[in-house]
Amino acid sequence: MDIKDIQNLVRFVAKAGVSEVKYKNKDFEIYIKTPLGGEPVSYVTPQVAYQAPVSAPVANTASPVANTEATSSADDSKYITIKSPMIGTFYRKPSPDKEAFANVGDSVTEGKVVCVIEAMKLFNQIESEVSGKIVKILVEDSSPVEYDQPLFLVDPS
Repeated sequence: MDIKDIQNLVRFVAKAGVSEVKYKNKDFEIYIKTPLGGEPVSYVTPQVAYQAPVSAPVANTASPVANTEATSSADDSKYITIKSPMIGTFYRKPSPDKEAFANVGDSVTEGKVVCVIEAMKLFNQIESEVSGKIVKILVEDSSPVEYDQPLFLVDPS
C-alpha cells in the first residue's frame, strides 16, 4: 500500500463518519481514529495547531420545523427500515447508465436487490429483508453510509 492509498483511505474514513477503522494485512497495520459527537479535538502538526469548533445545540420547541420532524418520526414508526450492513458508498444503480434498483412506490420482495454499497473497491448487493412498498429513500446516491444506517423505509402492508 503506497502513500496515495493511505491518503484515500483516510479521506474515505472521514467522509463515512465513523469513529475508528483498523486495517491489517500480513505486511502492515493501519489504525485511523476520527472525532465524532462534537467533542473538541486538537489536531497538531509540527507547524500548525487547529482546534475544532464546538457548537452548542439550540432548542426551540416553538419552531414549526421541530413540530414537523416530530410528526414525521411518529408517522415513520409504522414502516420497516432497511439498514446498511456495512460502511461504504451507497449507490441506487448498478452502473450510471442503468435504472435504479428501487424507487419510491416500488414493491419489493424479500431477497430483491435494492442498492449496492461499495467498500474497498467491492460492490456489495444489498437485498431487502422484508416485502412491501418503498415509501422513502433516506440516503442520497453516491454518498457515504455507515454500519446500521437507515437506507430505505418500507411499508409492509
